[in-house]
Amino acid sequence: MDLKISDQRFIVCGASSGFGRAIAEQLLDEGATVIAVARREEKLQELKGKYTESVTAITGNLLHDETHNKIEAAIGNNPLHGLVVNAGGPAALSPLETAMYDWDKAYKKVMRWKIELTLRLVSYLVNNEYGRILFIESQSVKQPIANLVLSNSFRAAVVGFAKSLSQEIASKGITVNVLAPGSHDTPAIDRVIEKKEENSNTSFDEVKEAMEKSIPVGRFGKPGEIASLAAWILSPHASYVTGQTISHDGGSIKGIFG
Repeated sequence: MDLKISDQRFIVCGASSGFGRAIAEQLLDEGATVIAVARREEKLQELKGKYTESVTAITGNLLHDETHNKIEAAIGNNPLHGLVVNAGGPAALSPLETAMYDWDKAYKKVMRWKIELTLRLVSYLVNNEYGRILFIESQSVKQPIANLVLSNSFRAAVVGFAKSLSQEIASKGITVNVLAPGSHDTPAIDRVIEKKEENSNTSFDEVKEAMEKSIPVGRFGKPGEIASLAAWILSPHASYVTGQTISHDGGSIKGIFG
């Protein structure tokens, strides 16, 4: 299928590894231009080395206004067609293990910057009367995950923001959706496995094997699999899909609307 994005420009946050890297590469393989944002410059330069002029690399922390300024400068007077809002999660903690410091830190890491950056850039899409906004969150927004209370709480709040925003700008040709990935073979899954290992008498490999067996399809997902879905959602083909939270979890969510 031709996704019809070869002349489009996207911002991909957290593009150095994991979901962000996979999505950036999928968009680039489809001929799009990507403004790739992440903290690790060497990883961004690897991406730029592979795709050359199609990549604008921005090294910076997304929690800081300075990085948001760099993103706007990279857009310049060029049209913007989509934004992928993605970054790592907070510490793996149960409710009684947290202090208010943890909640304040997680709010900034998981929620605040996403809203700030989205509100800052949405006008580019409104002025173009076209756009795609995609948040990469977690299956925890549909089914809370043990020992991830900070992620469970703030990612769900991001979904509330995304749903509300989708209603306000749908008539302007802009869609807003959320991907809710389950367990995938990315660096982010290690903190979950390590937390389970800490709370049990099993090894890292044993915990991982048990987690994979608990998934109906019998394995972790691959970053490229979710990236292909993300690319479609970001394309003109998905113009009638907005305000949705779409699972990519191998059947892990038990609810009927999973």
